[in-house]
Amino acid sequence: MKEALSILCLALLVSVSEAEVTKPNSENFIECLRYRTSSENPITDSISIADNTTTFLSSYLSYTKNKRYSSPNFKKLLAIVAAKHVSHVQATVVCAKTNGIQLRIRSGGHDLEGLSYRSSVPFVILDMFNLRSITVNVLSKKAWVQAGATLGELYVKINEASQTLAFPAGVCPTVGVGGHISGGGYGNLMRKFGITVDHVSDAQLIDVNGKLLNRASMGEDLFWAIRGGGGASFGVILSWKINLVKVPKILTVFKVNKTLEQGGTDVLYKWQLVATKFPEDLFMRAWPQIINGAERGDRTIAVVFYAQFLGPADKLLAIMNQRLPELGLRREDCHEMSWFNTTLFWADYPAGTPKSVLLDRPTNPGFFKSKSDYVKKPIPKEGLEKLWKTMFKFNNIVWMQFNPYGGVMDQIPSTATAFPHRKGNMFKVQYSTTWLAANATEISLSMMKELYKVAEPYVSSNPREAFFNYRDIDIGSNPSDETNVDEAKIYGYKYFLGNLKRLMQVKAKYDPENFFKNEQSIPPVRVIE
Repeated sequence: MKEALSILCLALLVSVSEAEVTKPNSENFIECLRYRTSSENPITDSISIADNTTTFLSSYLSYTKNKRYSSPNFKKLLAIVAAKHVSHVQATVVCAKTNGIQLRIRSGGHDLEGLSYRSSVPFVILDMFNLRSITVNVLSKKAWVQAGATLGELYVKINEASQTLAFPAGVCPTVGVGGHISGGGYGNLMRKFGITVDHVSDAQLIDVNGKLLNRASMGEDLFWAIRGGGGASFGVILSWKINLVKVPKILTVFKVNKTLEQGGTDVLYKWQLVATKFPEDLFMRAWPQIINGAERGDRTIAVVFYAQFLGPADKLLAIMNQRLPELGLRREDCHEMSWFNTTLFWADYPAGTPKSVLLDRPTNPGFFKSKSDYVKKPIPKEGLEKLWKTMFKFNNIVWMQFNPYGGVMDQIPSTATAFPHRKGNMFKVQYSTTWLAANATEISLSMMKELYKVAEPYVSSNPREAFFNYRDIDIGSNPSDETNVDEAKIYGYKYFLGNLKRLMQVKAKYDPENFFKNEQSIPPVRVIE
């Protein structure tokens, strides 16, 4: 073990003076972990020393969802601690801090820019995936869920306890609960119930001193900050106490495609005018994407309309025929099912798929890049056509998701939680592209910047808002080892708008030395001019 550590430390050397500091710190970190944990809950088996072996690489890749970052930086990464007990989390925080080693916290690994598992300075990864317990209380309509659990695991557990309780979170079942909730995760129940952070009543957090805090002991300002401001700037989220919501026994879903040749642009324009005004029981996503055309070698764009309605199909049909007849929705397009089965539908599993599939944690990373926007007024048809023209330039898969606002989202104040994007938004856009080979990365990233530039006249401005959970390093970032306030304001205002000032003040109170930091973290500042 010491030999492996020595190799790692030597790789970190730039000068003799650095060798004297870096080498013992990494060794001391491992010894510190053992010292600060008990024989009742040994940590040894939870530590993977960073070396170029198949075992370590498997540990690193198991929760590395973006293949752009599938090669660990062995010159900087010292170890992965896959915590199995709260004491392991506490020890990792304290030992990293006292040894001057940066900490990156990973739960599901879906951080779009990989900031939860990479750094350009010496660091360790605290992996939370083993901490995944879930307890559901049907009578109180509440649940405790640990940060390492996935949304799929949470949905299965809720379903086992009740057929009419749900949680308004996202549609990707492999996303980790810790990061999803702390960043203001949303899903197809948002127009009826709001988003995840609107249904958190308590939390457990390990602070910069290694102390385990709950809502009462952390205080309301820190509890406010971790609901939408991201947890990684303030501590390590251990678990959430969430309020479950009541849903009908029968919901209705549909998926209908409209290509450009079928009038997809016109239907999407009309969708913009009505989607936020639908009854709050109806959520209807529009998803323009490149598909193969009718002739070999041809390509076109299909706008895929995904919808979910908290009620029966007949009632949904009546709403659609009145509000958006251009879609041409038919009864046979509509599928009635339980809320739990809708989670399988949205995850693109075919009817009849066993629910156990949501417990899977597949390791199938791909190359991808995503960006986000918020739209305040309808994009004109000529604007949509400019977007289509740009999408056709891509040689790989590219799509946009338009996720409608309105309903309850217009009623919750922007300061209620740290997540600020509330009233005034028509919909949120996610742009995404995926590719198969590493040599396509540069052109793919360049094309995404072009698509983002083309969209600029039609989206929010001053600042151009962005969704924190769709992490985008292009909108501003700091180096791994520092957090410049002026730079932090650039990305901070886009993610958090007017809530940034309070977030900075909370950071200054609870982590004044800025231990918990990454390229897009919140700096500790008590006053903003």
